[in-house]
Amino acid sequence: MDKIFKAQITGFLLVFTLLAAVSCDDTTQLGPVPPGVQAYSLLGDTLKTPPLSPEVFEEYNRNLIEAITDYRTDPEDPDHLIWLGRRTAYLGEYREAVRIFTEGIFKNSDDPRMYRHRGHRYITLRLFDAAIRDFENAESFMRDMDDRVEPDGLPNEYGVPTSTLKSNVWYHKGLAHYLKGDFENAIESYEKALELDLTDDMRVATLYWYYMSLKRDGRDEEAGVAVSGITEDIELMENDVYLSLILVFRGIFSEEHLEELSSDVLQNSTMGYGLGNWHYMNGRHDRAFEIWQGVYESGNWPAFGYIAAEAELASSRYVPTKSV
Repeated sequence: MDKIFKAQITGFLLVFTLLAAVSCDDTTQLGPVPPGVQAYSLLGDTLKTPPLSPEVFEEYNRNLIEAITDYRTDPEDPDHLIWLGRRTAYLGEYREAVRIFTEGIFKNSDDPRMYRHRGHRYITLRLFDAAIRDFENAESFMRDMDDRVEPDGLPNEYGVPTSTLKSNVWYHKGLAHYLKGDFENAIESYEKALELDLTDDMRVATLYWYYMSLKRDGRDEEAGVAVSGITEDIELMENDVYLSLILVFRGIFSEEHLEELSSDVLQNSTMGYGLGNWHYMNGRHDRAFEIWQGVYESGNWPAFGYIAAEAELASSRYVPTKSV
């Protein structure tokens, strides 16, 4: 284990040495944090760079070094900047990724992709207002553009991308609003995404958050209509958990069946948050918060489901029932 740890430290030192030559001045929304800390949770806990298995670290580190090499070959190329930022984030260096995308915005101020990717990482770092501003800028610059398929940095087993630039902007903007408890604006963003020609994977993922936004906004009938066409027959490449959760919301799967889909429901933040929200939306608030607390204790803090559970725990909207 010591050898693995030392190998990762050596790799990170190499990465930081290379990144030091490409990072721009910090004109981001990032505040100061202690060494090794990426952000603070909404509950005030420090969030450190997540550990990776040796195999995953080796692959991600190799890809990042390749991205740095491409950047150094042509530092003005927007694609090189985007991939440098994305590869940096995959290694858990989200603050550095934000700085890289900020450099991309400085060099390509009208490229919506820079705002889209920086906004994504602002969400990871719990800076929801900064994320929303970035997505608004992305919307402005992509307004007169044709939509385009967005390549996956972590491809699915089929190697087929499932989303586009515009769908990702509105999907993530909706998520940022949702995490703030602003369900009305979340609904508006998801409706824009649903107007696009989406793949089944992206449509199911968007409908999942759209349904919950409608329910939390008290629009139960609209929520039911939104997912009425979702059935077990839909074949997906990567969003099976979202599909399973929608079927639970529709009453097609039981809670017990959903838990059987994962060896440990709380280790899957997406499933854990969705299951907790199913309880919450059906009035079982104590059970919901019990599950969300378990998700929070799992430690997978960059995951959207984790951030959503964290936001629920940090919210003042809920007062736990006191036992008599």
